[in-house]
Amino acid sequence: MVSSLTKNEESTSHAATKVAKKQRESSRLGHDTWEEFSESDRQSVNIVGAPPCDLAMSDSDIVHLQASSSVTSSPRTKPTPKSSKIPLVFSYTPSDDGTDENLLILLHGLAIRPLQNSVNRSIFHKQSILALRAPEQIPYLYEQAFQWYTSFNPLGEIVERPNPTPALEVMAKVLDYLITECTWPPNRIHLFGFGQGGSVAAEITLAWWKKEFARTKTTSNSKQTSVPSPRHLASVASISGPLLSYPTLATPCPTPLLIFSRVSIAKDVSTAFSKGFTHTRQVVKPGSRGEESMPRSRDEWEPAMQFWSEVLGRRMGDGLYEVMTGTAA
Repeated sequence: MVSSLTKNEESTSHAATKVAKKQRESSRLGHDTWEEFSESDRQSVNIVGAPPCDLAMSDSDIVHLQASSSVTSSPRTKPTPKSSKIPLVFSYTPSDDGTDENLLILLHGLAIRPLQNSVNRSIFHKQSILALRAPEQIPYLYEQAFQWYTSFNPLGEIVERPNPTPALEVMAKVLDYLITECTWPPNRIHLFGFGQGGSVAAEITLAWWKKEFARTKTTSNSKQTSVPSPRHLASVASISGPLLSYPTLATPCPTPLLIFSRVSIAKDVSTAFSKGFTHTRQVVKPGSRGEESMPRSRDEWEPAMQFWSEVLGRRMGDGLYEVMTGTAA
């Protein structure tokens, strides 16, 4: 509902009107003039849902201000995960800016050290990070190394068709705990894995979506008045980690997926991902060593950074107003 403005809000309304007028002129001229506004005008008005250059209004349009409804309802600061509640060894780092808006869960590869040691913290300084250690220790090795699922048979040979079910069951418990007790909304949880970790990240994202879809379908069949929409996770990035199953979902998972590889992605691998996910993005960056590895240089990290810039949630502060057009309802 659009309400009348107080005297304290008149300056915001004035700035919004200036923005709308300038944008009408801009659209006619065919270029963006947002930079022509003073800094105070740009800070006084917040346009929700579209950048200023997308706001085009006719002379007859009336500008209304509405208190923004897109402010997230989750707490600004989330509880620190407890080791007694997560059945894995982990390391947790809250956001540097004191606002826990996005949670990035890191899953390392086979026998690889936890990913927080391989990721530059400066890249994710505004995100909360939960780095998990795989549950199974690889046998017959002189040093401790861990795996997300059994990868070798008793003869030390690679298992051709590994079973990730135990890892997915553990990850399901982790997600349930983070959502129910640590108050993380599913659409603010991002998964990032390398190798085995990438496979598990993609598989648990599909498993979560499948469970959510089944839950809402059951609710719908029970003829309840209000049927909740299935909740999907925010994003998943898999570095050199293929799916271990072939998805057969009636409705593909809407969670955005980034696939990073050092070699051309095989057709069957690509097809499996496209069967499971609605939005997939594939990036191939050949490495000098001819083997799969994490991104290293700025150029290699750039596609991932672009991907995260599009999927990371943003918290809007109190007192922001949405510029509405037309007549108030």
